[in-house]
Amino acid sequence: MAEITRRTFVKLAGVGMASTVLAACGMNRDNTQQLLPQPVSTPSADFVPDVEIALRAIEDRVEVRSGTQTDVWRIEGNLIKGDDGVVVPVAGSYLGPTLHLKKGQKVRIEFTNELPEVSIIHWHGLHVPADMDGHPQYAIDKGETYYYEFEVLNRAGTYWYHPHPHGRTGPQVYAGMAGFFIISDDEESALGLPTGDYDIPLVLQDRTFDDNDQFVYNGGGMMDQMIGFLGDEVLVNGVPDFALDVANRAYRFRFLNGSNSRMYKLGWSDGTPFTVIGTDGGLLEAPVTRPYLTLAPAERLDIWVDFGDRSVDTDMKLVSLPFDNGNMNSPEFPILTATIARQSTDTATLPSQLSTPNFFDISQAEQTREVVLAQRMGSGWSLNGRQFEMTGVAEEETIRRGSIEIWEFINKGGGGMSNLPHPMHMHGESFKVIERQTSSGGQTAWDTLSEGVVDEGWKDTVLVMPGQRVKVLRRFGDFTGLFLYHCHNLEHEDQGMMRNLEIKA
Repeated sequence: MAEITRRTFVKLAGVGMASTVLAACGMNRDNTQQLLPQPVSTPSADFVPDVEIALRAIEDRVEVRSGTQTDVWRIEGNLIKGDDGVVVPVAGSYLGPTLHLKKGQKVRIEFTNELPEVSIIHWHGLHVPADMDGHPQYAIDKGETYYYEFEVLNRAGTYWYHPHPHGRTGPQVYAGMAGFFIISDDEESALGLPTGDYDIPLVLQDRTFDDNDQFVYNGGGMMDQMIGFLGDEVLVNGVPDFALDVANRAYRFRFLNGSNSRMYKLGWSDGTPFTVIGTDGGLLEAPVTRPYLTLAPAERLDIWVDFGDRSVDTDMKLVSLPFDNGNMNSPEFPILTATIARQSTDTATLPSQLSTPNFFDISQAEQTREVVLAQRMGSGWSLNGRQFEMTGVAEEETIRRGSIEIWEFINKGGGGMSNLPHPMHMHGESFKVIERQTSSGGQTAWDTLSEGVVDEGWKDTVLVMPGQRVKVLRRFGDFTGLFLYHCHNLEHEDQGMMRNLEIKA
């Protein structure tokens, strides 16, 4: 496939970059939020952690492109208490360290902000108390520290962390602040899935560089506010032109779409199908096969990929295939190259049964709530006609603790800039997708992506295409307080497409 230049990529994607060029470390610093009075955040005397980690948000310079240094904001990590292997740096990358925890462990994370604006960290997909979830009301200023203390309650799976200050999530993630949070448990360990060097987390992000190899972000431009920021080069684990040397044996690839707004339609260039073993909330009940993978922002898919029938010194190329998102056509572009670099005698068998997911039954649902996803003329995006208020909650956003409900996300589209997909994320517990309905007006775009969507399994982010109504079934248990639900197109989120839900005892 011919190389796609920046100009060609942007033209084909249907988005013109606005003229303002902002380096990642100098993005709209005046646009910081008004801080609320902060709770005292100090270590609890009665909380005894099994694992203790120190994370710092810092300004730094990293060699993203060979031979030059790029200004980034990133998260640096150190292990204070715990076993080796809990905090694993991503070598040669701006990404934060990969955190490896086990279900049932108690963890304390000391987060210190050394950036020139407020920030806070959200543990995406984790089931934690409200004041440990990274709500924007808890954002801390430069020089301040926030202590997270929680028990790991989630099943084994691929989770992640990223900043969550109101109005600044997009720029901060784009600047480099994100990392994997991988959880293991006994059920998964008993399966004999690939581990160590054969278990590879892969985060996909798109970036634009200026002539000095600095990140360019224009989330303040009208086009980027409405569509979301689209870079012109794909990085994998923070590296351009990503190449991976593998043995001819089975691997576990953990894909995370860590882009601000770009969707991917992942396919092997030779047409090899994918075997999916996990989604956002952990392992599926059994493997499923897809001809390609549709991955919206914040979604994760774990796949079993067996290079056992490949000869040494051959390549497999992963690309994003062409598709229509309802507003524009995305072209084909390269993602990574896997080179079979060595012979292996290792054999592994894919289990036919992976897990017992323990889904709720729809008969347990107490009510259905509708959430209409829409453009708000002249002022960004909305949920049921409302935009984000720091601690504001509507009556229909108040939920009884322990209840099981159906939430229906409705994307009517409407043509023009309003005809866009929305990956909807709910903080707190995972949910199950139980129904999709697609209108005739949205069917054409949906048909270009539908075979790659994996609605099976536990999810925390669900793609809602223009003209679709998607129902999810979820429990609101254990913890009370304010939790967020929002579009994970980060520019949409920053433009108000986020609301609180309040769980009350």
